[in-house]
Amino acid sequence: MKISPARSAAFDILLKIERDRAFSSILLPEYEKQLTPRDRALCHRLTLGVLRRQLFLDHYINGAARSKNLDLAVRISLRLGLFQLWFLDKVPAHSAVNESVELVHRAKKSSARTMVNAILRRAKQKPEYSNLADEIQRISIESSHPRWLIEKWANQFGADETARLAEANNTESALSFRLTARAPADLSFAGTRPSSSVPGCFLVDEMTPKLSAASADGLIYFQDEGSQLVAAAVDIPFGGSFLDVCASPGSKVTQIAGLNASVFPVAGDIYSHRTRFLLENLRSQGVTDAAVVQYDAETTMPFRGKAFDSVLVDAPCTGTGTIRHNPELRYFIRPGDPAELSKKQLRILKNASNLVKEGGSLIYSTCSLEVEEGEQVVDEFIAAESSFCLVPPRVPATHITEAGYARTRPDIDGMDGFFIAALERVRQS
Repeated sequence: MKISPARSAAFDILLKIERDRAFSSILLPEYEKQLTPRDRALCHRLTLGVLRRQLFLDHYINGAARSKNLDLAVRISLRLGLFQLWFLDKVPAHSAVNESVELVHRAKKSSARTMVNAILRRAKQKPEYSNLADEIQRISIESSHPRWLIEKWANQFGADETARLAEANNTESALSFRLTARAPADLSFAGTRPSSSVPGCFLVDEMTPKLSAASADGLIYFQDEGSQLVAAAVDIPFGGSFLDVCASPGSKVTQIAGLNASVFPVAGDIYSHRTRFLLENLRSQGVTDAAVVQYDAETTMPFRGKAFDSVLVDAPCTGTGTIRHNPELRYFIRPGDPAELSKKQLRILKNASNLVKEGGSLIYSTCSLEVEEGEQVVDEFIAAESSFCLVPPRVPATHITEAGYARTRPDIDGMDGFFIAALERVRQS
């Protein structure tokens, strides 16, 4: 039996993600450009769907196969088959079963074909797991998030909120985009609606050929609403100077350049391949008046004194706020990562603060839900740096926390989870 291009591509992508710790956001565009629109849509749904339900699928597979040590290719074939049987109503059961068996043969694991066929043919209905150890395990298995992460969130948000948050991470969201500097002012698209939180941000429920073409032409840029909220929070005086410290891939600096025509932005990152991609993104969006610099933001950056009116530190982080769009992240992160990354984040924030003019602004943000990477970093910074004070972030009041920071969450705001802190260097009297 012939295997559909969509299932073959999804299998190969999932294998690379697990074997090489690769990312779906990079692999999907590479594979999908070779597929027809119909196969592209199925490949996309299979890949992200299996990643979002991986622990749920594996819990069944381990019991049905009576083993946790299946060959990876066999396990991925079973995941794909079960996901189609339980979550895709329009896929015929015989196609899901037969093509999953053929995927095992394609992977040169023919000895497992009989087992795969038997497991899938017995899997008529999605199981209900009522014999789990506790509520944390139930949420972990049903939402396919590692137990340690569910425990951490339950301690921070409570079990009920954690369950809603984890399930929101598995829900397909509206697409969000903005116009670039290359777009004509009157460019519009049917079926879109404006964001209630971010000026210039538009939401749409599904991709259309017109949107796809506009994106390919550099007229629009797809960027999560939460990410756009961070860039909109940056306050730069007319004609002022601005630095985006950890800028690649350039989504925020290109947005900021579009919002502040009088500003000549400077953007940098640590590795040459990241600065090259950053420069390409600036050019593709029509931002020609900008400087790109390579440096290590944890050490000495190549700027003299207090050079900038506004500095953005969108720090490297665990990315737990973006699991909705990057589902494999939940399997890559380890329990000690938030605390370890917080040390790096604090070093970058302290180093960047030296570049802020008196009366200037310093925005610190992460796409993480973890307090170690947000509130605790800024609290420690303020305790050590008396020359900076906390000010309200320039975002809608609904996103401001009691402590004076800004936070967004997928289950509450319908956007990725971001943390934003706004700081100001106190003027010397």
